[in-house]
Amino acid sequence: MFFKDMRILFLFVVFAIFLGACSPYQKMLKSKDVGLKFQYADSLYNAGKYKKALKLMEQIVPEYRGKPQAEKLMYIYSDTYYQLGDYYTAGFQFERFTSSYPASEKLVEAAFKGAKSYYNLSPRYSLDQKETFIALEKLQVFINKYPNSEYLAEANTLVAELTDKIEKKRFEIAKQYYSISDYKAAIKAFDNYIIDYPGSEHRMEAFYLRLDAAYTLAINSLPNLVEGRLMEAKTYYNNFNRYYSDSQRKQDADKILKDIELRLQNKQV
Repeated sequence: MFFKDMRILFLFVVFAIFLGACSPYQKMLKSKDVGLKFQYADSLYNAGKYKKALKLMEQIVPEYRGKPQAEKLMYIYSDTYYQLGDYYTAGFQFERFTSSYPASEKLVEAAFKGAKSYYNLSPRYSLDQKETFIALEKLQVFINKYPNSEYLAEANTLVAELTDKIEKKRFEIAKQYYSISDYKAAIKAFDNYIIDYPGSEHRMEAFYLRLDAAYTLAINSLPNLVEGRLMEAKTYYNNFNRYYSDSQRKQDADKILKDIELRLQNKQV
């Protein structure tokens, strides 16, 4: 009984392989008719069967270079990579499309999807943000070139999201310097952050941590450097107090100021 069942299973597998080998798609992959392959790939693309469509398109793209049908083929070829989530290739192919077919009715859509491909490559904020800066550049070029397009609102939303991500990364870098007691680097990083992101939700915390970093640096300095650095820390307190005198960090800042003034007074005695 066991061997009989195994024989039936073997015959079933062979039959399934035979059917697969004889399917219209398999036949089309082996076909020499480029025109039929294009039509079949287009139908698969329209049906959302992108992986199968891509295999056919990869075979025929070289055959259509310089031909009138190439415009449509290159658009769906680029978009197939986009739909499959291969955004590196999609971004590259859409850029080739827009440069090759500047009069295409698909030009603006292709330009937007090309820029959005780079947006989709942007990693979470805690990682290196090289791709985020590239995405911002690509989206800004799109916005500048097509300010009246139907994709403008979405492009602006993507830019705002990427900008927020970079802003958060910059704040976390400054905090990291602070946490490892590299107070000079922390002060500089918070200085730059405050200047570059005046509307940030983290601005109050940046002002406070800059003050605390300057104060801690001062009290741990060589004796001849303490007074000058305490005076600098006091300036940071005044900056904090100018904007955030009613904030949740006010009490902590006041404690720092009290100790600064006490230390400066003892220096003068």
